[in-house]
Amino acid sequence: MSSQRERAMKPTDLRGILRYVPMFRDHIFVIAVDGSIVSHENFTNIVTDIAVLRSLSIKVILVHGIGQQLVALAGEHNVSLSDVQGEGVTDVATMSLAREASALVSQTVLEHLSQAGLRCAITNAVRATNVGVIKGKNHLFTGKVEKVDVAILKSMLAQDILPLVTPIVCDREGQSLRVNSDHLAMELAAAMGASKLIYLTPFAGLQIEGQVKINLPEDELKKILSSKTIKLDPRIRSKAMQSAKALDEDVPRAHILDGRVFGGLLTEIFDKVGLGTMIHANDYDRIRPAKKKDAQALYNLAKHGAKTDALVLRTRQQIEQSITDFFVYEIDDSIIGCAALRPYPDGKAMEICAVYVQPFYHGRGVGKKLVEYAKHRAKELGAKKVIALTTQTQGFFQSSCGFTSGSQNDLPATRRRELKASGRNSHILQFPLKKLVNTVR
Repeated sequence: MSSQRERAMKPTDLRGILRYVPMFRDHIFVIAVDGSIVSHENFTNIVTDIAVLRSLSIKVILVHGIGQQLVALAGEHNVSLSDVQGEGVTDVATMSLAREASALVSQTVLEHLSQAGLRCAITNAVRATNVGVIKGKNHLFTGKVEKVDVAILKSMLAQDILPLVTPIVCDREGQSLRVNSDHLAMELAAAMGASKLIYLTPFAGLQIEGQVKINLPEDELKKILSSKTIKLDPRIRSKAMQSAKALDEDVPRAHILDGRVFGGLLTEIFDKVGLGTMIHANDYDRIRPAKKKDAQALYNLAKHGAKTDALVLRTRQQIEQSITDFFVYEIDDSIIGCAALRPYPDGKAMEICAVYVQPFYHGRGVGKKLVEYAKHRAKELGAKKVIALTTQTQGFFQSSCGFTSGSQNDLPATRRRELKASGRNSHILQFPLKKLVNTVR
């Protein structure tokens, strides 16, 4: 009974998920499941989690591996495999067993999806080509992705059909080739413009010296992959390499997590901390200048900030008129924070204003990144210092962003009059840009 109570979803869990619904609605997730996870008892729960994603209007493409099943078949038939993971040479005997393993795993996946009431279909929307000869070695029946038929896959998703893609892929002539499932999932995520590429593995995530990396910037991942001293399990290295390639192809997030953990998929997606390793684009790549189409989102942020008197309430028209002053922090195509940079008449100072981050994202350093971005932008524009006026976040600006107390003398006359008329009695803070280390952009 206690284990059942621990597994029961709490109302707070549901509220947490619902916060993400507008963010991920109609987005595409590509989920790659290792063969060992398909045969694990938790796979039934994974399919239930996928059903939850589908109920939230998240579109899912599923890719499966066959490594464990291939090894088992090789033992039964007393066949020596030329390669297990689909990266090396695939000879005739290995190819024959790979086709058998793929058929078995695909049928197992289809049965689970059907039991969950999910419409699904195996598709030939991916075309492969031979890897060919590499360093003098002919890879025979090993393939790589040549083309993804995006139109077919989008049509299936539009009809609420979950595409199931196997690692046995045909070439132009209809010849079957063995394709590494990690590579296959990456190519699908890139071609489909997926928001997430998720690898479900028998590992807790990407571990370095026994510690799982929870949040990993892309540039740090590339340093790990190029390091000669950091040793990674070949199966995790494959997923990490494909994750890096996916981010290079503008997939915002890649995840590597343990598929054996109950509720792990939903935890990774909807929990603030997550479960495994999330690989993301570099921090400042998430910040961009605001566009006219962002006015409504900025107005919504301003409205929420004004409720607690953290921000001055601005009308949508006021925001539209000053849209070039704003920049936004974006995650998965949703604006979760903003700030503005207002020039003073003498050109020697600029004011950082309208800094606001959705409460759900507090504690993640988003506000600090927005302020640091503004500092560097102000310096590029020739300013000597930046000013911040705040009623509630004096500690944040001073302890996290290096600001010190300023005075009325730091403000131009027009700004002093505006501040007096507002009655807000804001703290005046300042940051000399000569102290700024030029490390960004």
